[in-house]
Amino acid sequence: MWLKWLPWRFVVSRLARSRGFVDPIHLLSVVHRFSQPSEVTEPVELVRAGMIFHARGLINSRAIQHNLDWVWPHWVERQFDPADKAFVPRAFSLTHVNLTHRNWTAVGLPDWDWLPIVDPRGLVTPLLDGWSVDAWLLPDEGEPLLPSKLKAEQVEQRLELEPSLWMHTIARQGGAKLEQSVDVMVDDGLPYCRLRVEGELPGPGWLALSIRPANPEGVSFIHQMDYDAAAGRLRVNEQDSVLFESAADRVCMSHYHAGDVLLKLTDDGEPTAADHVDCGVGLATAAVLYRVEGGKARSVTARVPLRESANVEPEATRRGTLVAGQRMDWSSALAGTCECHVPDEWMCFLHDAAVRNLVLHAPGEVYPGPYTYRRFWFRDAAYILEALASVGLFERVKRCIDRFPDHQSVRGYFRSQDGEWDSNGAAIWSIHRWSQLTGEPVPDELAKAVVRGAEWIEHKRTNPSGKKAHAGLLPAGFSAEHLGPNDFYYWDDFWSVAGLRSAAAIEHARGKPIWVEQFERSAASLLQSIDQSLERSETARGKDIIPASPYRRMDAGAIGSIVGSYPLRVWPADDARLMGTIEFLLSKCMVRGGFFQDMIHSGVNPYLTLHMAQVLLRNGDERYWPLVKAVAALASPTGQWPEAVHPGTSGGCMGDGQHIWAAAEWVLMMRAMFVREEDDRLVICSGLPSEWLQAGGEALRYGPTQTPWGPVTLQVTPSESAVTVTWESAWRDEAPEMEVVLAECGRQRVGGDAERVVMERQVTSQQA
Repeated sequence: MWLKWLPWRFVVSRLARSRGFVDPIHLLSVVHRFSQPSEVTEPVELVRAGMIFHARGLINSRAIQHNLDWVWPHWVERQFDPADKAFVPRAFSLTHVNLTHRNWTAVGLPDWDWLPIVDPRGLVTPLLDGWSVDAWLLPDEGEPLLPSKLKAEQVEQRLELEPSLWMHTIARQGGAKLEQSVDVMVDDGLPYCRLRVEGELPGPGWLALSIRPANPEGVSFIHQMDYDAAAGRLRVNEQDSVLFESAADRVCMSHYHAGDVLLKLTDDGEPTAADHVDCGVGLATAAVLYRVEGGKARSVTARVPLRESANVEPEATRRGTLVAGQRMDWSSALAGTCECHVPDEWMCFLHDAAVRNLVLHAPGEVYPGPYTYRRFWFRDAAYILEALASVGLFERVKRCIDRFPDHQSVRGYFRSQDGEWDSNGAAIWSIHRWSQLTGEPVPDELAKAVVRGAEWIEHKRTNPSGKKAHAGLLPAGFSAEHLGPNDFYYWDDFWSVAGLRSAAAIEHARGKPIWVEQFERSAASLLQSIDQSLERSETARGKDIIPASPYRRMDAGAIGSIVGSYPLRVWPADDARLMGTIEFLLSKCMVRGGFFQDMIHSGVNPYLTLHMAQVLLRNGDERYWPLVKAVAALASPTGQWPEAVHPGTSGGCMGDGQHIWAAAEWVLMMRAMFVREEDDRLVICSGLPSEWLQAGGEALRYGPTQTPWGPVTLQVTPSESAVTVTWESAWRDEAPEMEVVLAECGRQRVGGDAERVVMERQVTSQQA
């Protein structure tokens, strides 16, 4: 408490000026002038993450550019190559970070909280933010095959979904071929990252597994390594291990001042053997070598224990959601989940991969990524949980929302990080959606948290009777990071309206009319404040647009305001302001067919592009379909999307290299194309494009997907003169009214008891 009385600001300013530095206190005050005044200038969590990120970047700047004769991860090889379009000049860059190829793919098992990642050239990082394993082929004569240095056409990569989840990478150079697969397996109760490598050379040489002090973000220190030939074990930093199933023919190691171990392997003569290395700098390297005879393949398997003790339980078991000793395999984890069969095989694969990625990142709480974003946010969770529930994974949703009260303050704030005022609405909406889609009542503990959370929204609002444009809205906050500096974001307000409405619906089901009336009244009041704010905004007054906040001109941040349509349906589908905002975004903010977010992300955003597509689809606008196809084209060969895509390299340029929010959006987009909710009815097949409904084409099938009335599975069969839609359902109570909307066939309302409708084509396939 006494620290508040110290003149620390004066001391810091005086000390900085005396040394000739810019006054940091004055600098911060100038920076804050670009934002609306807010009680939280920037979340501590975000500041901490940024400092760690750029601390790594500062180390990268010292380690990489002075050692370009080393073998570095793929992003470094591209970003530091002046002949490559990914090249980034670095004269005034204090930190060197991955801005061009933020792409990776996680492997793992359901309910195990370990997610090894593999980069686009097969570099394996088994442990979170740790060192990596790289596979090389080193011929006695000729150029070595080093995957990170190869061009795209020399490398194939795919994610295999059956019978388990594993990554397959093939690299070719001349007559050399290097093939590897990576997965997670369990042996005697312990999880391992398993790397199986097969190498083939035209002539004699070496297959090398190299331990690297780097990963897809940059340097990851290795100070010490020891190789035990008898045990077939290489110890890293005295705490981690790499286990080799076959004895090495030779092991070579090097420290920083001697250069990369590759330099020893490519010198004339036999590589110098070594079984121990110490490196004070933290850039020790090693290669475990296997002799390859010309024309004969050599196979090697290595395993990295993901934990050293069988006493450490997986995340789901630690939290009590699984019985100790119970293990969920992929077959049982996916049993009964929604399947998608459409004429486009790539889109089917993207759906199947996305469902598995959702499962993989939901061991207890849900994560929007396996690496950079491996933590919990209510905002991301709202979309991820909605996707999990829609495909029938209710138990995974429940185990996450059961923890929501753990994140709630005494005053009712659902906190994932300070200054984000959308979190309460997102949390309450997610709880209600789980209840809607399962038909289960909200448990008492969660219901109490919902009431506290709704009251927090009521108390957090600014004064509705004020005269300023933000009167009655949520305070200025950091909100979704991609919207810009602190401001009075409509994104927060729409989420809060949805949260209050959801709270009212939950309390209605619980027979609590007092709360129902209060929360419905509060939701209506906040909605009125949004309308009033738009009338007072200099940008929006008299126009059919919704800026990001009442004090912003129209810019890419307006993408947040369309949440009033999708997913929240706060406003009608055809609201002129929503559609005017979409028109602005389509005309001003598109690159490579997708939404380009100028602020912070500075890339094409797959998940935000799909937000636009959902709004267009809901309004019956066929322009949704090119957006869906654009997002499919942005996916990596393994079916993943980074948070934002570099418009030049097509690699990731922002956030996690495997963005699970984007995976959730793909699942939700495919569902909406077959089944979506609108008021008191289900809208069926409104998103199926004409090209999927050609006469004589294969039948489309989707389901079972969950709805507030119960699960439904659809089959769509096109013929020359008509399209037949049939469905199998298990409605809980009364069947819903259904509206079937088909390209070339119009729309037709059917009673909920129907199970089939035949719709004649209004335009024949030949005429189309």
